[in-house]
Amino acid sequence: MLPWRRWSAERGSASLEFITIGLILLVPLAYLVLAMAAIQGAAFAVEGAARQAVRVFVQADSESQAAARAERAIRFALADAGLSDLEPRVSVSCSPNPHACLTRLGTVSVAVAVTVPLPLTPPELDLAVPVGVPLQATSTEQISRFWGAG
Repeated sequence: MLPWRRWSAERGSASLEFITIGLILLVPLAYLVLAMAAIQGAAFAVEGAARQAVRVFVQADSESQAAARAERAIRFALADAGLSDLEPRVSVSCSPNPHACLTRLGTVSVAVAVTVPLPLTPPELDLAVPVGVPLQATSTEQISRFWGAG
């Protein structure tokens, strides 16, 4: 049989090949879009949480009040983005005096870090590698020169 006659005998298989190749390429592409959307949304939430936390921190009257307000701001920002089940890791650093954060013209930095789970992955999945993307944001504010004067 001649080669071109053998190829012409395969009528109707192009649509099956198109569907098969289309699914093989479309499913990972759709998952990539879902994963990137979840990661981008979480990145915006973490950045907003750090920014709001440092803003309320520098406006507080005492360090205990500042820490409570910052924690509440972080929880609220993450819950607003639908990430209330994540456990944020928060660190506060102060300069020039690390032991007294609320000093006039000092600076306060708040860093917020979370690990965002990838979409459609069960939490029971026990792998050697993490099934999430770590995100971190840091924000810095200066304390007013008039702090404590009121």
